[in-house]
Amino acid sequence: MPPTTLFDLVRVFGKIGLVSFGGPAAQIALMHRVLVDEKRWLTEAEFLRALSFCMLLPGPEAMQLATYAGWHRRGMPGGLIAGGLFVVPGAIVILALAAAYAAFGGVPLVAGLFFGVKACVVVIVIEALLRLTSRALTRAADRAIAVVAFVAIFAFAVPFPAIIAGAALVGALTAGGPSVARAPTAAAQGQMARGATIMTIGLTLWWGPLAALWLAGQDFLLELGVFFAKLAVVTFGGAYAVLGYMAQTVVQDFGWISTTQMIDALGLAETTPGPLILVTEFTAFLAGFGAGGWGLALAAALLSLWVTFVPCFLWIFVFAPAVAQIAGRPRLAAALHGITAAVVGVVANLALWFALHVLFSRIGHLNAGPLSLVLPEPASLDLRALAVGLVAGVMLLRLRWPITAVLALSAVAGAIVAA
Repeated sequence: MPPTTLFDLVRVFGKIGLVSFGGPAAQIALMHRVLVDEKRWLTEAEFLRALSFCMLLPGPEAMQLATYAGWHRRGMPGGLIAGGLFVVPGAIVILALAAAYAAFGGVPLVAGLFFGVKACVVVIVIEALLRLTSRALTRAADRAIAVVAFVAIFAFAVPFPAIIAGAALVGALTAGGPSVARAPTAAAQGQMARGATIMTIGLTLWWGPLAALWLAGQDFLLELGVFFAKLAVVTFGGAYAVLGYMAQTVVQDFGWISTTQMIDALGLAETTPGPLILVTEFTAFLAGFGAGGWGLALAAALLSLWVTFVPCFLWIFVFAPAVAQIAGRPRLAAALHGITAAVVGVVANLALWFALHVLFSRIGHLNAGPLSLVLPEPASLDLRALAVGLVAGVMLLRLRWPITAVLALSAVAGAIVAA
């Protein structure tokens, strides 16, 4: 096979980045077809091993898989090109959509379009929940972890990072098979030394802008950057897994955006190429716009991109050389399995949270000690949103129409019924 040039990587991953619609499952399938079947840059075994490795990491697994493939062919420059081109097209589109939303979101026609999008988002999250459930909950223990995770976050507001840590611990402790310790070889020790150097440089780059903001006294941007940097560390299981935690924090705790804006952000992110976690860019833009106008909005969006995706490159460049060993460790695999089961419960909470806020105009709360429940007022049920959601559900779940088509038709339906 002829060597892969950097131009080859730009051409191939530029195309992948432009057409990577449909979420991680579609994106991974696209990369398998291109990288394994067409280009033969990875063997089937290498692709599956890399995918298992990327699923062990926090962050968007499809973007990290692209980064790994670029690194595999041309080292760190190749990884930067492949991962960057997977993100940049969608990031540009999201930035334009966020600016248009900030400028025109209050126009009645635009509000009607988003009314339909929000109803469709509920169905999209339910579809993701069904897909995750069939794939992840294969044992009684998995179902138990999912139920505990749902109750913990919905009824007791347990922080998402604590749920993930607990699920990983339960998974690791219940792993079958012995854990064999091996003395590190000279090559492995050299690999560890290089990894430590890369980690030091990467952490400096990742946290450098936040240190500068702290020194400059930019409290809003610092608070925003620290939050999204923390979010990047706990994003196991894809963006859906952290959206409930993210929405709760940015809407209820910080008050940066409204519930309506959060749901609109997810709807728009679903229509763009690239990883769904780009919803953080849209959210940060709106938060910055509300806090200080266009300049702060742009700074917040760029900062969110930096703190979200720099660690994605960092994990790949540090740990990819040991991918065969990492992906084959039984306790790590079991920890991932536990996290995946917990993610189902967290996504179920997200689906319910979205549905309640879309279908009901008035939401109450019941607080009794550690118990904290969201209770809608039945009389405030919006029959228009229910109708649009049911039609979207038929198109997406029954007829299997593409998400982009269902979103577009739901937006039109929303504009009609909201007129």
